[in-house]
Amino acid sequence: MGILRHGYANVAFAMPGGETSGIRHSRPIDLAHLSIQTMGDRDLEREVLGMFVDQAQSVRRQLSMADLKERLFLAHTLKGSARGVGAFPIADCAAEMEERPTDKLVARRLEKLIDEACDFIASIDR
Repeated sequence: MGILRHGYANVAFAMPGGETSGIRHSRPIDLAHLSIQTMGDRDLEREVLGMFVDQAQSVRRQLSMADLKERLFLAHTLKGSARGVGAFPIADCAAEMEERPTDKLVARRLEKLIDEACDFIASIDR
């Protein structure tokens, strides 16, 4: 069953979820984008999302103790990874952190977005 012949019917993790996610009009992860990136391979999607969760949680832990240079590096690498998996809200917030690396509101929003995305990923992997 190919993605192009059958639409997005085989997009991995079609189940919405997230215990800590607030009410939003979109999911923390664009599953259609992820499916395109992985050519509909559900095992690869799970693997990629698992690596993203590990990285996002690591960045979240490190941000509060990071100096300016490290904070910029963490934000930049997270931005790229987030765009790759379709975590566009995280990517946008990480880009904002690159512009304002000492802004505590941006950091708190990024932490919340990471928590929501990780919770969403956990819920679709049940």
